[in-house]
Amino acid sequence: MARPTRHHGKWRIRVPDGKGGRLSATFDTRAEALLALRRFELQSQEVKMGLREPDPIVFGFEDLIERWVRYRVPEKRSGKNDVSIINRHLRPAFGCLDLHEIDAHVVEPFVQTLSVSPKTIHNILTLLIAMLNYAFELGWITRVPRIRKPKIIQHNNEYRYLKNMTEIQRVLAAAQVEGPLVHALYSAAAFTGMRAGELAGLTWSCVDFERRLITVRCSYDGPTKNGEIRYVPILDALLPTLRAWRLQCPGLLVFPTSKGTMRQASDRAFQEVLHRVLERAGFAPREVGGKLRRHMTFHGFRHTFASHWMMNGGDLFKLQQIGGWKSHAMVQRYAHLAPHAFEGDWGRLCASPMMRASFFSSQ
Repeated sequence: MARPTRHHGKWRIRVPDGKGGRLSATFDTRAEALLALRRFELQSQEVKMGLREPDPIVFGFEDLIERWVRYRVPEKRSGKNDVSIINRHLRPAFGCLDLHEIDAHVVEPFVQTLSVSPKTIHNILTLLIAMLNYAFELGWITRVPRIRKPKIIQHNNEYRYLKNMTEIQRVLAAAQVEGPLVHALYSAAAFTGMRAGELAGLTWSCVDFERRLITVRCSYDGPTKNGEIRYVPILDALLPTLRAWRLQCPGLLVFPTSKGTMRQASDRAFQEVLHRVLERAGFAPREVGGKLRRHMTFHGFRHTFASHWMMNGGDLFKLQQIGGWKSHAMVQRYAHLAPHAFEGDWGRLCASPMMRASFFSSQ
């Protein structure tokens, strides 16, 4: 006989769902959980004896959490983030609800209680919607509720990067003091736009000097952010540095730790060392709104690459392919940096000379 069990400070019962799986429900007290379990067992017996029709199967949000964590989280690069959002926000708000009860009427008040940034709210709701879409695919709900996410307005001056080649050279010169590895790592970041995890997981087998291409296959020891393989050109600005570093680093990884292992997100080269290099290059942190703000993070190298690609006449479509941005809209923030972006459009809506002459003569 099934028994209630402790679950996140409450009592949970789990019963067959009629499809080979199990449903669960939580209650404040053990007595309530036992009563619900006995009711279910009695109803099940009546169904078996033909005394009543089986009730339609109702799935709770807790059932969806369990399935999502078991099957979807292991497939995702951001799986740990999903678990964190679920435990911190979604389970406390919706864990006791059936899936059909979750709609805008309960989500909007939930959003009002969140004391986090609009971007974090956007991430929370993105996960909730993805989970509800999954429930729809499983046939657990008949429709996916329409849930509005706050728009994240990105201003072009919000991202931090090195504004010109002089600033890039200052930072790379300061990086040389830290040793050839740091100099090569920061050069690769500035001249390829690759993410920290992609550089950490990069192997020499993916660097083709003859074709001057880097094949980006992974981020750390997992898939890339979009789960796709892409190709990054080795530009003239990077080629000599990368060739010289190849001679000094003959192992498997391009940018290994001192022990030859793969760097992780918390690695000092991505944080404290970068802070030291920036200050040595003349980019001291400054106070903004009462908080100390660094000139940029390691991700700023990615913005630096994209910005300078456009400032030097690079193609926006190629930039999207090189950087692995999922949508064209994500690279649009760099479009304004193209030096001659609108020169070919200056005369686009002009009338003929004769029509212009007649227009001005009539004024």
